Amino acid sequence: MNVNFAERAHNHNWKLDPIVRSLLDTDFYKLLMLQFIWKNFPAVTVTSEVTNRTASVRLAEQIPMAMLAEQMEHVRGLRFRRSEIIWLAGNTFYGTRSIFEPAFLDWLERDFRLSDYTITENDGQLAVRFEGLWTEVTMWEVYGLALVSELKTRAALSELNELELDVLYARAKTKLWEKIERLRAEPEVRISEFGTRRRHSFLWQEYVVEVLRVALGASLSGTSNTFLAYKHDLEAMGTNAHELPMAMAALADGDEKLHAAQYRVLELWQKSYGGELLIMLPDTFGTTQFLEGAPDWIADWTGQRCDSKDPFVAGDEYIAWLLRRGRDARRKRLIASDGLDVDEILRLHAYFHGRIRFSAGWGTLLTNDFRGCHPRGETELDPISLVCKLMTVNGRPAVKLSDNARKATGPESEIARYRRVFGSVAVEGEAVVV
Repeated sequence: MNVNFAERAHNHNWKLDPIVRSLLDTDFYKLLMLQFIWKNFPAVTVTSEVTNRTASVRLAEQIPMAMLAEQMEHVRGLRFRRSEIIWLAGNTFYGTRSIFEPAFLDWLERDFRLSDYTITENDGQLAVRFEGLWTEVTMWEVYGLALVSELKTRAALSELNELELDVLYARAKTKLWEKIERLRAEPEVRISEFGTRRRHSFLWQEYVVEVLRVALGASLSGTSNTFLAYKHDLEAMGTNAHELPMAMAALADGDEKLHAAQYRVLELWQKSYGGELLIMLPDTFGTTQFLEGAPDWIADWTGQRCDSKDPFVAGDEYIAWLLRRGRDARRKRLIASDGLDVDEILRLHAYFHGRIRFSAGWGTLLTNDFRGCHPRGETELDPISLVCKLMTVNGRPAVKLSDNARKATGPESEIARYRRVFGSVAVEGEAVVV
């Protein structure tokens, strides 16, 4: 892929260049979750919100609300193309053909719509809120994050002349290649590109994916970006996220059902999916309590993704849990995906090699690492921690405890109640960078 990023950024009318070019331009897990929600919770209403955890960066001073609204209206006007539906219907995902039901794909093509939204400003920050049926809201997560992230990029690029832009991208390409060269020295490392939601730009993400495919070969398992998988004939990667257990918990009546919700959601998930899609994400309300109370059948799942816990600690905990349950950890998967960069990926690979099938979901610090590349030495292009989380479900507050108390979301009173019910201890983890 040969893109003159400097010329494109300098000369193109960015206002008319859509950030999201296709409804497939989202993480693959969102489509899997959308089918799950459409099938099991078609009448549930939710609200969710994009927020910036990097409070020092005042996004409202960089991104005009009208420009964000213009891009969001463009996304709302998109529809799934017939060719995309045919690809979803006929492609093999995780070794399984026809993973999407015909009735769901028919609904996706004919009736899928995105919900209403509001954009407000509070103390220099943008708050983007979505409200409506869960099936209408859930897909906004990745679109909304990608829009805000790239508009931040465009604002910073607009301050640079063409020579400075050329220097910026030359440095970024060199930095990317230096990372890739280190991975090429370890051909058994397995990488999935997970960088859609906080990418520098769509074009840069596509460039990164193409470079990875050429340079890493079999070490690149695939990309979470469904549109890039479709366009470049790659494996689409992803399973599920915190949104599902958060919603199930919010819908639960009473403490007993609240505690059981984290397992009930897995019961429903395995009715729709199997094999490599049976990857649990146990940290929504605390990994340790989840594993301690988990029914034995969950140990038969294919693997675990660790997100908010130190992946070395989380991996050891998972392996020990499998051994206590009489399972062979070497046949299971361990996926780390929280703020990874090449140093930690290589250390994790070496640490778990031969003990469990380890792979890395490489996200923001792959598709948006321009740190130290700015020609003026400034930090406007450094990545920030953007998130989109459920706020309410059928009018009830949604809560995430996480293994890192810095990532907890929800009203304080509900967080306290959830900690009591789940027995989770608030552990102050590492500062959230991305």
